[in-house]
Amino acid sequence: MKQAKPFVKWVGGKKQLLEQFEQYYPQELKNGCIKNYVEPFLGGGALYFSLSEKYTIKNAYLSDLNNDLVLTYLVIQQKPEYLLDFLKQYQDEYDAISQEKRNDLFLSVRTHFNSQRFEINYNKLSDNWIPRAAQFVFLNKTCFNGLFRLNSKGEFNVPYGKYKTATILDEENIVVVSEALKNATITQSEYTHCFQKVNNDTFVYFDPPYRPITQTSSFTIYTGSQFGDAQQLELAKFFQKLDKETGAKLMLSNSDPTNINPADDFFEKAYQSYNIFKVFAGRAVNCNGTKRGKISELLITNYKDF
Repeated sequence: MKQAKPFVKWVGGKKQLLEQFEQYYPQELKNGCIKNYVEPFLGGGALYFSLSEKYTIKNAYLSDLNNDLVLTYLVIQQKPEYLLDFLKQYQDEYDAISQEKRNDLFLSVRTHFNSQRFEINYNKLSDNWIPRAAQFVFLNKTCFNGLFRLNSKGEFNVPYGKYKTATILDEENIVVVSEALKNATITQSEYTHCFQKVNNDTFVYFDPPYRPITQTSSFTIYTGSQFGDAQQLELAKFFQKLDKETGAKLMLSNSDPTNINPADDFFEKAYQSYNIFKVFAGRAVNCNGTKRGKISELLITNYKDF
């Protein structure tokens, strides 16, 4: 069976870093002693899908604050065949029309997506979740750069991406993603709610909104609220709490401010009792998309036994 991969494009996705991450996983995960996995900032889920294929994950607790992202995960987990029907309709319509009409289609779906948000009960799976999940995937696959951004009113406002082709329907991947999620509890919740799910047989991975290293690199507004320095420090305190009270193996990703300012020791101070490593990713660090290159990112762990 094909390996599951993220079904959405997501800013800061970890797909390109998985090979580097492999050397930093705790030895207990590699030798099969850890069977529980917790990821409180789920996003595209690249790390979870990779781990679920390579290691024995019996129980997973996956959460995110983005209501519609979590809704879509749950639809894929529980009703994938119905979602595929809607995605096929979008794919067929997109492929059959001109670029100008595609823009009109995108704007129509975006308007409906925004207007219907108040009619969705996010606490209970229902039939109207399925077309909304399809809209979420469609918008993600056809909007500019796969961004998810909300304005001050809570409306999705990313423009059309003008793609000649777009893979809206990826049936094979939806099927294997659904299978990979079968042992997972998926919730819309704050990261602190994961505490009760963590014990000494758990591997926890944190991938919060990154601390911006330039004024143009912040894409933290995808839930309607900011994740600034104060929130980064609160997360560091929660990391410490988990470490001291649960005995779990913890790993956290974030930006490396020394790419821009070598004197910026924000994370060295916030995680001074822990191990800080550097991995390298190809990311844009300013608004000019042509100025891309390998920049370092931080990987923080409470363990050294790899």
